Amino acid sequence: MDDIIIVGGGIGGLTLGLALHAAGIPCKIFESAPEIRAVGVGINLLPHATKELAALGLQSDLARVAIATQDATFFNRFGQLIYQEPLGRAAGYDHPQFSIHRGDLQLVLLEAFRSRAGAGRLFTNHHCIGLEQDDSGVSVHFSAGPGGARCGTARGRAAIACDGINSVLRKQFFPDEGEPRYSGVNMWRGVTRWKPILSGASLTRAGWLSHGKMVIYPIRAAGDDGLQLVNWVAEIETPLYRKRDWNRAGSLDDFIGAFADWHFDWLDVPAFIRAADHVLEFPMVDQDPLPRWSFGRVTLLGDAAHPMVPRGSNGAGQAILDARALTAALVEHSDVVAAFAAYEQQRLEATTRVVLTNRTNPPDAILREVYQRTNDSPFTSIDDVISRAELVALSDSYKKIAGYSKEALRA
Repeated sequence: MDDIIIVGGGIGGLTLGLALHAAGIPCKIFESAPEIRAVGVGINLLPHATKELAALGLQSDLARVAIATQDATFFNRFGQLIYQEPLGRAAGYDHPQFSIHRGDLQLVLLEAFRSRAGAGRLFTNHHCIGLEQDDSGVSVHFSAGPGGARCGTARGRAAIACDGINSVLRKQFFPDEGEPRYSGVNMWRGVTRWKPILSGASLTRAGWLSHGKMVIYPIRAAGDDGLQLVNWVAEIETPLYRKRDWNRAGSLDDFIGAFADWHFDWLDVPAFIRAADHVLEFPMVDQDPLPRWSFGRVTLLGDAAHPMVPRGSNGAGQAILDARALTAALVEHSDVVAAFAAYEQQRLEATTRVVLTNRTNPPDAILREVYQRTNDSPFTSIDDVISRAELVALSDSYKKIAGYSKEALRA
């Protein structure tokens, strides 16, 4: 009865479970999938997120399976360099920026939770179908996977929804919210084994959405064959999309034409894409920010609270920050209702800014600015197009809004 019930065993749910356990707050995690496996593609952990994971004693485990990202590099669709800046420790941060396979990150979190809290505190194949609450606690109901037979009820003193953009509990409290909002940009993602690109630890962005944009970064160290596992994302403006499904297979023929002539001295992009192990497709979607997250003994976290378009490497990062803030609130307030209110007060406005900024002025706004100023043409010198000071200002502005400027992390 003293347990906090965590609905969802993704990055947000597992990080929250680890943070609660470290604070001496008992919890149980209920995950919809039959097993937690290393699925998906790449993800970036920015210094504000790695700071929190380091505080949970995970930095060395992450370093063993991730790439410590060294630089952000921007090109136009003609392969011309626009801007480059150091990242993570190379930029003077106290904590690294990690580029990592999403599955590797989830397994690091999973193994840590099971070893610390105990395997008996994580339940798979438990899909939340709803809850009730009273003055003494909550009752969360589960089925054996989506659409399965009802398989039980968990009773605890509070519940936290960490079940993603299609959160059942979010829909319970906001039944008329509607489907996720499509940004107008469809995405194809994949991983390719390739020789190191640029520094071998570069986060590379190229092109622009109207004609095709690529995001490319390595997520595992090179093997004996000298090849790295490299994550890539192709983004194109299109009115056509299907409901987001992290595991939907995509087709090369649907998008590779946009990159057919991207043959640069630093990368043959179409050859790189065609060498992918597999391709996934999903749309860039989010939801309008909610007016509230907390309802008595229930609150929302991560994508269940503030789903955002996947720009700026902030989806998982903001969920990790949520977990830290929520745990701190539960430590400070013995009454969970008061704790949830304090957590919401701290995090709702901050994440709303990130959601709305990702729609209008994301970190790759540098690419948009150059695209517009050059009318999508090659340039002779980038200094004739935009000053170094303007490029730095565009980059620094997003860091401040997303909460990972060096000043913010040292405050």
